[in-house]
Amino acid sequence: MMFKVETLWILITASLLALQTNGGATKYTAMYWWAHCRLCNGKILVDFIAEMVGLPLLPSYADVIAKGDSILFGVNYASAGAGILHDTGRRFGRVIPFEEQINNLRKTVDQLRWQLHGNEATKYLANALVFVDIGANDYPNNYFLTKYPSSHLYNLEQFADLLTNLYRNHILEIQGLGLRKFLILEAPPIGCTPIRSRNLKCNATLNHAVEMFNTRLKSVVHDLRSNYPRSAFTYAPSFQLFKSLFDNAEAYGFNVKDKACCGGIAGSNRTKPSICFKNTVPCPNRNEYLFWDGAHRSDAANRILAALLHSTTSF
Repeated sequence: MMFKVETLWILITASLLALQTNGGATKYTAMYWWAHCRLCNGKILVDFIAEMVGLPLLPSYADVIAKGDSILFGVNYASAGAGILHDTGRRFGRVIPFEEQINNLRKTVDQLRWQLHGNEATKYLANALVFVDIGANDYPNNYFLTKYPSSHLYNLEQFADLLTNLYRNHILEIQGLGLRKFLILEAPPIGCTPIRSRNLKCNATLNHAVEMFNTRLKSVVHDLRSNYPRSAFTYAPSFQLFKSLFDNAEAYGFNVKDKACCGGIAGSNRTKPSICFKNTVPCPNRNEYLFWDGAHRSDAANRILAALLHSTTSF
């Protein structure tokens, strides 16, 4: 199904969107081409998605410009490191979990209904695209961390069930606000990032866990389509697309896929920070790197992944 999109609402995690969360402030620095707090050297995936549907770069919910007419093209509710579960990513400082992102969306919808009134607001919301990519962080930033009890309370199958049941409920919450078009991305192959891969081989344990989640997520989307035919739910196979990009990196022009352009893990002791901090010197040939830092894709990789998503998914 090809969407007619007038607005883009984003609920997403740091695996694709890099926001500054430390200190409690979340800032979407969309206009910084080399922005130190975006965890990317340029555009992130959703920037390219917005371009493809003819929309500008979006303000974050926390941004002072995200009010009045500035919200009419959409708002970004993302929070770096956040997940479906409330505790996910807390070690990074202040994060905004999925449920809280939806609460922020609800406030924006209330504001829009006041601005647009009646049927105009209803039509406006029905033509908005909700871009959702969440769930991957719940594994490295929760389940597989010893400080969290999740792995003692659930096996991997039970944990995936827990996450996707919550996911489904949250999507229905969003639908209840009047939104009808959803682009739902698989969790990416996080085991292939430089911080977690070894000797050009992805971390099979992490990727297997994420694939369990994706299998259930795909089933959730299928059920949503069946039960809510007046809404559109598109499932984007981003795991397989990026895994193919990783496996065939050279064919896409990437000479380096196991190291970060800036920051990342380096040396036999693997002690360097995974992100690109201020005053860290990046690589000179960043378009040849699949990853910007130890956990996040480069601008060049995001551009190609967006094109692959667009060619395989109708939105």
